[in-house]
Amino acid sequence: MFVQLFKAFYLDFRNKDYFQQNLGYQGADIEAQMFLAIRKSDLWPIEEKCKNYSEDDLFDVIEFLYDNVSEPIYRDDEWSNHGDSYDTFDRDTGKQEFRDRINQLLCDYREGYELSEKGEILEFSEQGLKELVLAELPPYDLENVEQRVESAILKFRRSRSSLDEKFDAVRNLFDVLEWLRDQIKEVKLSEAESALFNIANNYSIRHHKDGQKQDYDKAIWYNWMFYYSLATIHACLKLIKKDESQSP
Repeated sequence: MFVQLFKAFYLDFRNKDYFQQNLGYQGADIEAQMFLAIRKSDLWPIEEKCKNYSEDDLFDVIEFLYDNVSEPIYRDDEWSNHGDSYDTFDRDTGKQEFRDRINQLLCDYREGYELSEKGEILEFSEQGLKELVLAELPPYDLENVEQRVESAILKFRRSRSSLDEKFDAVRNLFDVLEWLRDQIKEVKLSEAESALFNIANNYSIRHHKDGQKQDYDKAIWYNWMFYYSLATIHACLKLIKKDESQSP
């Protein structure tokens, strides 16, 4: 059903020439462009091949189309022929329309996905936690905190992320907390700090050693650890910034 809906979606955009600026009308050229971008063959023409796509193929094609969509701006000329009747193209508007409409389909597929502004298909955040994922961190240290957290969020939410990659994302967040550990002590979070690092140390997140717990449902616990550590980073940074502002 999702493939059928995607096919209708794609044909609507194609027939309105939303891909003409970047892809033109030559099938062979588009196939070559798709191969160079996706590194897969036998995906073109989309309307014929999509019924045999794997989920990974389909997501790759959606991301490829998003990278190449733009809204055509028509010339006010009744004698113009199809394909020659555009003054220009509006890339930002085309991408926004594409994203808005494909997300109406993606949100109902399996557990729910969304196409980000950067053109990556991401898993939906847990119910009620979307605001946490999208919230900006208080500015503190771009390289050691903000960029690392942003990278961990993206790694965790990518549609193709394996359990190992989700584990890496969780560990990266704990690494940020480790880097903030001295500052956390200064704002007197000792009990919370102890509980948090207990989890990391006893569940094979930060160190690998004998006696650590291994027999837990990783899909469920990585999810919990990810959101818990992300929320803790937000809270700690706010408290650190508050403490700094109140210092004489």
